[in-house]
Formats: sequence, C-alpha cells, structure tokens
Amino acid sequence: MKCPFCGFEETRVLDSRLDSSGFTVRRRRECLNCKGRFTTYERYEFGPIFVVKKDGRREKFNREKILTGIMKACEKTPVTLDEMEKAVDSIVNKLQKSGNLEVSSTEIGQLVMEQLKKLNEVAYVRFASVYKDFREIDQFLEVVRELKDDNK
Repeated sequence: MKCPFCGFEETRVLDSRLDSSGFTVRRRRECLNCKGRFTTYERYEFGPIFVVKKDGRREKFNREKILTGIMKACEKTPVTLDEMEKAVDSIVNKLQKSGNLEVSSTEIGQLVMEQLKKLNEVAYVRFASVYKDFREIDQFLEVVRELKDDNK
C-alpha cells in the first residue's frame, strides 16, 4: 500500500478492527519512510450494481457518492466519521443483499434518509431538503412535524 503522503510503497499495519457489520476491516497504517499515519478500509467486492437515475440514465454504483452526501448533511453536527461509514455500510449491505443489479436513485435516497433519521435529525432535514427539492418553508415544517410525531 503506497503512503498517501510520500508515495513510499512499504507500510506497516498498526491496528486492525472489524466493524460491527462484519463486512469491513479498518486498518491504521504507518509509512516506514516518513512515519505518516493513515487509515484504510477493506471491504467485500460484490458484482456491479447500476443506479437508474430519474431521467433514465444508468451509472455504476459509487459508495463514495453516498458517503459524500451524508458527510454534507452531517456537517457541524456531533456525528462521527465512523458513524457515517457505518451508515453507508448498512446501505450498501442492503443493496447487495437485495440481489438486484439495478437500483433506482430514489430507493438509494430513501435508504440514506432512513439512516440519517437514526443518526441526527438536523442532518435528516438537511438531506431531505435537497433530496425532496424543497421550494417552500411549508415543506420544511412538514418534515419537522413528521420527526416530532415519530419521537412521541
């Protein structure tokens, strides 16, 4: 594994941990040249899944797009990167277990919403505002009311 800091090709593993799902190994590594430390993730690779967009286009599923969206929604909240990674792992595992080679972007959006609802309500509302393309304040109020009803 090349060091992301200096490009040296030899690193040593300092720590390995299996995540709670049992599908991902997190490894802390140290470069033998510059002593820089970084984290890598090892995951199962399943067959390709294609995402069917709203306009009918198809593109290869990209786990990083989901993580990026969750990270944006969780900005300035107490949600940790580890919690975000676990949420993405959960979404990916559901998609892979479904056995479908094609999944709609709408279905992925719903799975992200489910995970964000569990993680942080503010992140959930932020994501919902973009995902559902809110144009009026009443749409925000509807989502907040829904959250309040769920918490009763």
